[in-house]
Amino acid sequence: MKRRQFLTHSSYLIAGTTLPTMHLFAKETISPEMEFLSNYMSQAFSKKLPEEILEQAKFHILDTFSAILSGSELAPGIAGINYIKRHGSAGKCTVMGTQLKASPLDAALANGVMGHADETDDSHGRSRSHPGCSIVPATMASSEIFKITGDHFIKAVTLGYDVGTRLLMSLGGPEFSYTSHKSSHSIAGMFGSAAASACVAKFNPQQIRWVFDYTAQQSSGIAAWGRDKDHIEKAFVFAGMPARNGLASTLLVDSGWTGIDDIFSGADNFFLAYAPNAKNNLLIENLGVQYEIALTDIKKWSVGSPIQGPLDALNILQQKNKFNADQVEKLHVRLAPSAAKVVNNREMPDICVQHMMAVMLLDKTASFKAAHDVERMKDSKILAERAKVNLISDENLNQFMPIRVAIVEVELKDGRKFSERVDAVRGTPRNPMTKPEVYDKASDLIGPVIGGSQSKELLDFVNTLERQQNLDKLSYLLQKNT
Repeated sequence: MKRRQFLTHSSYLIAGTTLPTMHLFAKETISPEMEFLSNYMSQAFSKKLPEEILEQAKFHILDTFSAILSGSELAPGIAGINYIKRHGSAGKCTVMGTQLKASPLDAALANGVMGHADETDDSHGRSRSHPGCSIVPATMASSEIFKITGDHFIKAVTLGYDVGTRLLMSLGGPEFSYTSHKSSHSIAGMFGSAAASACVAKFNPQQIRWVFDYTAQQSSGIAAWGRDKDHIEKAFVFAGMPARNGLASTLLVDSGWTGIDDIFSGADNFFLAYAPNAKNNLLIENLGVQYEIALTDIKKWSVGSPIQGPLDALNILQQKNKFNADQVEKLHVRLAPSAAKVVNNREMPDICVQHMMAVMLLDKTASFKAAHDVERMKDSKILAERAKVNLISDENLNQFMPIRVAIVEVELKDGRKFSERVDAVRGTPRNPMTKPEVYDKASDLIGPVIGGSQSKELLDFVNTLERQQNLDKLSYLLQKNT
């Protein structure tokens, strides 16, 4: 070897052996927000949750499992399963609603897509995100790698909700979503999934800061999902991709990868790239005092969020006034313009307000089955009722956003008129569902997939999740075993 070659080769060897050490000693300035956040997160798995938050967390975990299992038989869920069958990597992580196992990242992707295969999963209005459909799959996959208790699982999920939603609210919440052309659902879900899986791994503050670094670099998703007619791309953007990417950040750091110490401050940081006017302080505001999982909606009806209020209102009017569909002359639905746009005459039944109001008129309820019966959209009886529905984009309701206030006005053929305004949809924190309601919804969704007996076992297991020392049975119960 020539002298110049030797010196060059030696310099690479020296650099390769000293750079990690140099990195450890050449620390960046860490912002107060990142310091507090990373320290809080590193201790979250060992801190006791308030009893009411523990109960709410179990509701959301069960609600998300229900969305995933029911979603496994819908088109986006089937697409996720087909990906696993054709291209998925071998592994030991559960692909829910099937008998398949896959690698952590592929399982998180498929389960996430199933979790938002329709409009059954939970939603967080102030961040405009759907936390559970990505955070729970990421937590499930990471728990099967790191082998944790049920109590730890609950705390990881709760932390994911706290971090993902706060990150999005610091960017600007719904306003950021509407004006940036980016997907708030994807960004919140990705950081929430990363936080939950980092909690599962029991990372220290430095490792958590690196997890945020890699999550920021993977952060993606644009609002073009609104043009998706099959809900498959939407399920990927809202849930599959965030679950996979957030978990990937944790697995990279677990493998020894390092990064910069604070992606939220300094040159070319995350907030400068996404929202220069962001309020970084919201990242940690009331953290450990206010738990966002308790401020997240559980949907009573398995339909798009803007349709929840109108269905509630019509259901109340039917109960109060005892009229039938054939007595109705006209039905007016008032929503804020941004909400009305999302659900106006859509191709899919569960996100079409005109169709779902017709279903409620005829059935006096809106079951999961009815919300996903595409063929029924062509039924002459449904079409006759749908013709009575008039959707009004009401500018006056903008002032209440992100709360989706709904007003339903019914005109009967005999001249009587009724009106109902819903300010707090059933399942929202201001009008929460009871435990029996949450469990009834879960049974309705998961029974047809895994059977009544196994469904009861799953409900019982989640009900006592904080006392479970081993989650192997949970993996079994979430698969189709008959």
